[in-house]
Amino acid sequence: MQSDTDHIIALVHEYARRLDSGDLDGVAALFEHAVLGSSVREARMRGAEEARRNYDGVVLYDGIPSTKHVITNVTVKIAEGGSEATAHSYFTVLQARPDFPLQPIIAGQYADRFEKVGGRWRFSERIIHPDLIGDLSRHMKPSWMPKGGRFEPGPRT
Repeated sequence: MQSDTDHIIALVHEYARRLDSGDLDGVAALFEHAVLGSSVREARMRGAEEARRNYDGVVLYDGIPSTKHVITNVTVKIAEGGSEATAHSYFTVLQARPDFPLQPIIAGQYADRFEKVGGRWRFSERIIHPDLIGDLSRHMKPSWMPKGGRFEPGPRT
């Protein structure tokens, strides 16, 4: 039998699986009851429809982004009462294309909040903290690229 911690870790990993498979609608669905944001942008998206727009800038090649999200150092804390939790994890995104050798393109941290509703865990918030930025030119559409091809550091929330 899986523990609450196991279910939460599975949600963290499900995000990566859906994104790497090109299931951008499925990624957005994970945030149906959540806020999605980044420490380097002020905008916060609420719900699946707004979250889906956050992924409009992802470049897809035959339906996939040619990436692998590696999630590590997942730490889960279940709040007293057992209906809320937080998780912190590291991510590294690898990408390769025929004209782009395998390399890390971005690394950072996820700060997640979860709630248990009807016996099931779901995201209530994800804030993405990009810490190290590489070549995102084949992962993000030019209109979505940060100025100068790099994110500017911002305050953490």
